[in-house]
Amino acid sequence: MLNEVNDLPMDKRIASVHCIPITENGSIVMAWDNEEQLLTTIGGRIDAALKREAMEEEGIIIGTERVPFASWYWKSSDTYTIWYLVKVEKFLPHPFDCEKSGYVIFNLETAKQLISKTEPDNDNRIQILNMAYDKVKLLNW
Repeated sequence: MLNEVNDLPMDKRIASVHCIPITENGSIVMAWDNEEQLLTTIGGRIDAALKREAMEEEGIIIGTERVPFASWYWKSSDTYTIWYLVKVEKFLPHPFDCEKSGYVIFNLETAKQLISKTEPDNDNRIQILNMAYDKVKLLNW
């Protein structure tokens, strides 16, 4: 179940984290996943690995500030996935030889339109982008 959050949930274990990197002009970054053939948020299994995942998957150096904005509760494992907003510090040259083959930089409205076209039955991803948009406006990023 997807929920908007301002703080990290404390009642269950956080099993994975994802982020939506925000550029200095307010655009977002999403990764292309070769296996899923979809645009995805950047993430990993543990919070400490988020910075490493952004670098290894996409060649992006992200800032240290992380603002939680969404959570997904997985009943099957009794855990959460958390989504953060992070700022992009720098893009580095990258070979894209892992499961991600590149990234797309666009504004949130274009991202929602593209996700709606490629995943017409996945309202959750649109909801995550809407929650990110609301938080970006609130933070004045």
